[in-house]
Amino acid sequence: MNILIIGGGNMGKSLAQSIIQAKIVPNKQLFIFEKDEDRIKELDKQNIGTVFSNPNEHFKEADIFILAVKPQDSASIYPLITPNIHPDKIVLSIMAGIKIESIKNGTNAHKIVRTMPNLPCMVNKGVTGFITNGLNDDDKTFILKILQSIGIAVEVDEESKIDAITALSGSGPAYVYYFIDAITQAAIQLGLNKTEAAQLVVQTFEGSIELYKNNNLSCSEWIQKVSSKGGTTEAALEVFDQSNLKNLIGKGVLRAEQRSKELSKG
Repeated sequence: MNILIIGGGNMGKSLAQSIIQAKIVPNKQLFIFEKDEDRIKELDKQNIGTVFSNPNEHFKEADIFILAVKPQDSASIYPLITPNIHPDKIVLSIMAGIKIESIKNGTNAHKIVRTMPNLPCMVNKGVTGFITNGLNDDDKTFILKILQSIGIAVEVDEESKIDAITALSGSGPAYVYYFIDAITQAAIQLGLNKTEAAQLVVQTFEGSIELYKNNNLSCSEWIQKVSSKGGTTEAALEVFDQSNLKNLIGKGVLRAEQRSKELSKG
């Protein structure tokens, strides 16, 4: 299978690196179409397939087209794919908010995968929600290998669920960074310097997540283990509860999903 990634930005480059590292295809079967000269130079240094900028090259050779461009660039990309589409070729999109119907109408593809990856895919720790249209079992197996090379992949049975994944995992890293930043700023107010605060906060997050992953306890049970009656943890949690913080977080995620739906409608 020859894979052509259209767009050599952060996500396109990460996919290319992971595909090669996972030995899904050899270098000679991976192609990256990119127009930006600086990106081309950077990609050439990575030794991750053939990088090219002439749209008359390599498109015919592709079995899988991966659309790793901004949603607003989709209209300019579709005409490059359409002449090279036949029923067995697969179009995989990581363009946020672009529905399967739009991709089908734009490319005439029969086999389509719509995905929503998140930023930690850049370090192979990502989450990718996806839904397929027209793929057989062998196709799905191969696509799953690609998506699992950058983290975990979760298939959904309704396209509307991609909006939920966008709000949760797609936007989720920003929520985590928001909390890390808030706690780091509080630590600095307590007298720690920026380096000390960052080390303590990041390790606290990492350690807490590892504990959660490696045990069957719920978040509430872990909170009880950390807390003691009249102690420091309870004092902090009381402030969070008085501010209705949990409800505010939920409202934020729901608003993100609503916005994703709005964007999908164009």
